[in-house]
This record gives sequence, C-alpha cells and structure tokens, in this order.
Amino acid sequence: MSQTVLKLGIPKGSLQDASFELFEKAGFNITGYERSYFPRIDDDQINLIMLRAQEMSRYVEDGVLDAGFTGYDWITENGSNVHEVCELLYSKATSNPTRWVLAVPNESNITKPEDLRDGLIATELMGVTKKYFAQKGINVKIEFSWGATEVKARLVDAIVELTETGSSLKANNLRIIDTVLVSTTRFIANKKAWQDRFKRQKIEDIATLLQAAINAKTAVGLKMNVKKSDLDSVLKVLPAEKSPTISSLADSEYVAVEVIVEDKVERKLVPELKRAGASGIITYPLNKVVH
Repeated sequence: MSQTVLKLGIPKGSLQDASFELFEKAGFNITGYERSYFPRIDDDQINLIMLRAQEMSRYVEDGVLDAGFTGYDWITENGSNVHEVCELLYSKATSNPTRWVLAVPNESNITKPEDLRDGLIATELMGVTKKYFAQKGINVKIEFSWGATEVKARLVDAIVELTETGSSLKANNLRIIDTVLVSTTRFIANKKAWQDRFKRQKIEDIATLLQAAINAKTAVGLKMNVKKSDLDSVLKVLPAEKSPTISSLADSEYVAVEVIVEDKVERKLVPELKRAGASGIITYPLNKVVH
C-alpha cells in the first residue's frame, strides 16, 4: 500500500448508493460497502470510510478525514470551517437540489411562517431552522426530531423536513408553506490537507473525474455521415453553441460529423438531422465529459 494515503469519507445513508454509482461511472471499482464501513477501492492511495452525511463536515474539519462528501445543509448546520472543493449535482433520486421546507398538514389553517408565532416546530436541522425564524423575527419553539418527521406534523404545529421530489410530503397529506434552505452535495476538504501537495492533487483528480461523470449523465454522443452538399443544412440543425468534429471519409463526397448534445434534445434532433440529409446516424452513451 502507498505510504501516502487520502482518507476519504463517503456518506452513509440516503446518498450512499448514488455516491458509489457515481464513483463507478468515474472509473473506480468499490466493493464491500454492503458489509463494512471501510469499503475497498481499486486505488491504493485512497482509504474509504463511510459516515453519516450529518457528521461528515465535523470529521473533515477536525482532520479525522482529509476530504469527504456531504450536503451544503449539514456544512451550514454544523458551522464547519472546511474548504469546499466543488459542488456535485447529484442526490438520492435526481440531479436536482434538495430543499428543507416548512410544511404543515393539508387541513391546517397555517398559510405562512408568521402564523406559527409561539408554535412548536419539529426538525432534524435545528440550527438552520432557528436562524430562519430568528431572521424573520418569529418566536417559535424548535424540538429535535430523530426521524420520521412527517409523522409528527400532526403532533406539532409544523415541521422542517428535507424533500427532493415532494412525493413523501404529498403521501402524508402535507403542504409546503416556505423553503428554509436549498442544498446540494459538496466535496469538501480539510484545510490542512488541502495545503498538502499530494492530497490536494488527489482530491482535484477525484473532483475532475466525478464532475465528468455527472456531465455525462445528461449528454449523449451523436455521430452521422453527411454528404458535403448537405453539410451546411445539417450544421444548422445542430445546437448553435456546439462545435462538431468533422472528419473525412473514404468516399470523398461524404464527411463524418460527431458532436455531444444534451440527452433531452436528442429525440428532437435525430429526425431533423435525417431530413437535413444525415445518414448512418448513431447515438451512444458517455461515461465522462470533461469541460
């Protein structure tokens, strides 16, 4: 094993599967996480440790870990003094930010935060929630929730709960009256580790690969053959901000055109490209896209 090792924290819990999936897409092979808090990775310069996202930033700040992944919400809640390497747009179910929202039962008469004055709020995110109400000048009592916070919405006046798609709130007949905090996943580093030449380069390399894997999730490669006389028509169909690669073919009357586009526009583009004169159109998934 290398004498120089990066101690890297992976979030245990809701972000766990999405994190390992992202690492695998970035080219790493991780095993053993189903049975151990110390998974194995095929890089002898990295030691993985699994911890709850709620406590990750504390261990990174204290130097127990050199770097790790957690939400902006828990960095804020813990008030952790860490170096933010980058924002990584992935979460449990989607690539969208998550939200901590103020929610009440559908049958409640409460319609705005001010209606909760002198009320009781249950949440896991106590520090942020206290600051939210203090900034609004609303006096409330806030109690810590150990989980299943949606269930407590009818035992207290309101809850502050994390949501990604809103489906759990709807299933429990709750409605949102305000957003307390918007959060995304962050790659963070201990400030001393960030000053270490080896560790900083290792962290930056991991960040590059993970961001490339995230970029590839929403993009596809598009390749086609185009008669030179139709090339201008085909290029006009492609997104204006994209610069395609154009290569010569054995048949001097044709060229090969290759471009990366967002997957959401591919379905619309392919028929238009065919009408413009493209043939042999191929679309293919991507593993990494480095900007």
